Amino acid sequence: MRRFEGKVALVTGGGSGIGRATAIAFAKEGAKVIVASRSVELLGETVRMIEEAGGEAMFVQCDVSMPAQVEALVNRTVETYDQLDYALNNAGGGGGAAPFALTADCKEEDWDREINVNLKGVWLAMKYEIPQMLKRGGGAIVNTSSVAGLIVNHAGRSAYVAAKHGVIGLTKAAALEYAKAGIRVNAVCPGPVLVPWIRNLLAAQPEMKESFLQGCLLERMGKPEEIAEAVIWLCSDAASFVTGHAMAVDGGVLVGA
Repeated sequence: MRRFEGKVALVTGGGSGIGRATAIAFAKEGAKVIVASRSVELLGETVRMIEEAGGEAMFVQCDVSMPAQVEALVNRTVETYDQLDYALNNAGGGGGAAPFALTADCKEEDWDREINVNLKGVWLAMKYEIPQMLKRGGGAIVNTSSVAGLIVNHAGRSAYVAAKHGVIGLTKAAALEYAKAGIRVNAVCPGPVLVPWIRNLLAAQPEMKESFLQGCLLERMGKPEEIAEAVIWLCSDAASFVTGHAMAVDGGVLVGA
């Protein structure tokens, strides 16, 4: 349909998984796409995939927990394409940057790393994206939270759960603040999705699959492309009356909780 012809989309965490799938989906809809993550190799592969399909993309190496790098990412986007219309703030720590630990056993450095990667990074991205969208008279932002931002169904993940709940609160706060300026801000909350780190883990420990699928009504892992479809819809005019929403794309985990 090429709903985003003439538009520009920024995707953090675009080197693999949900970020890569969403970057490809944006490009298929006609948007020029900027992908960012810490891995130049993975970013280059994402750009190659987009270009081979006839789209336009570029990558910028960026650690979203570093303010100067995030500011430079957004500045590079606007310098190159003169605008920013959509953003998926997806960079995060996968299943958690910190090792599993009960609340009282969580190390301070692990807590800080988790919050910096999964929550501060989203805030920093919006801090620099929103002013550019204000110049355009509007835009749409989607932040990647998790079903763990809505419920707590596993012990030992307090830092990750706190970060992902925080993403939803931050999303709602920004939605309230910028609605009148024409910027919609929503979140997606994926359930178990077969992203690379999970695929590698299950290859080594297939018995873990049962744990990942605990409570999932559809009894299967989701695909990154299924989350990407939700992001594209939330950014599109089809969702023009949707803001401040945390959309569960979780195979029914939330229903069964």
